[in-house]
Amino acid sequence: MPAKILYAVQATGNGHISRAMEILPFLEQYGTVDVFLSGSNSHLQPKLPVRYRSNGLSLFYGNTGGLDYWRMWKELNLRRIWKDARELPVEQYDIVLNDFDSITALACRLKKVPSIGFGHQASFQSRYTPRAAKKDIMGEWVLQQYAPASAYMGLHFSAYDDFIYPPVIKSTILQAVPENRGHITVYLSHYSDQEISKALASLTDLRFEVFSKQVKQVTRVGHITFLPISHDGFTQSMIHAAGVITGAGFETPAEALYLGKPLLCLPIRGQYEQLCNAAAMQAMGVVVVDKIKADFPMQVQNWLQTKTVQPLALSHSTYDIVQQTIELGRSLRASDTPDAWLNEEDLVTLF
Repeated sequence: MPAKILYAVQATGNGHISRAMEILPFLEQYGTVDVFLSGSNSHLQPKLPVRYRSNGLSLFYGNTGGLDYWRMWKELNLRRIWKDARELPVEQYDIVLNDFDSITALACRLKKVPSIGFGHQASFQSRYTPRAAKKDIMGEWVLQQYAPASAYMGLHFSAYDDFIYPPVIKSTILQAVPENRGHITVYLSHYSDQEISKALASLTDLRFEVFSKQVKQVTRVGHITFLPISHDGFTQSMIHAAGVITGAGFETPAEALYLGKPLLCLPIRGQYEQLCNAAAMQAMGVVVVDKIKADFPMQVQNWLQTKTVQPLALSHSTYDIVQQTIELGRSLRASDTPDAWLNEEDLVTLF
């Protein structure tokens, strides 16, 4: 019997939306899918059946590589979050798939509906998943408790635990024939265009394609080309790149590693998950730079002289991952075992 599936997608950043667009056709093989989009600062236009929306809780960045805590605090509205959770009809669905959204987690716990924590953050439920050298108590709490679920399907670079699967790679990447056309693809959403331009200015013997949330049209400044953020445009740039410079998120580094591209990562300062990802990638031979400093041009030159990392191998296809997720969802619904359901007075403990 076809299932009714609610897929909650965190729209802080572009990775969650990109992954959702990729797995949607596979989910639709099992029934009807409604999407709850939570967050307010993704720069991709989601090609998804969005039925519910909320500003949710979002991360915002400054211009020099760190989080903008003041703006995050100003955007926080607990009353709205509570209202959105109460009104989200999770009880009407057979399977609730939650890619790191706190409102859906709260709604499920209030209404005693089982859910699956799905995605990269879910992998941090395992103590075997790599962590940063310096533990961050608050960061660890967020990874563990921001979007609690009844069960988890984690995604990571390697199978650190039995519920952790490989990344969901876009079909265009899977089918691509990688080439080296000489440019370096850059996506550093936590830096301003001015900071990036200044950092790359002296590297005139290299060509850079910088994907920017600031420009509306292609803008060339000498050897640096700034391009608007585009799902397809960025993918094609990376397929044909000599190397990729990006943050230490998950989806973009995973795709670069799958393509066998030299990868240089700059973690967002103050974002514990990215520091953990950086630790995992360093163990795989990826070059990690903590922030842009005066010696960044030299670091780029040294990076380009290092050997290419081993391409990322996938042990499971996207079809396999979705199939396993649906089977888990059906088993949860059949057992309907509560997992520490919330009362209204418990709201404060979540935030």
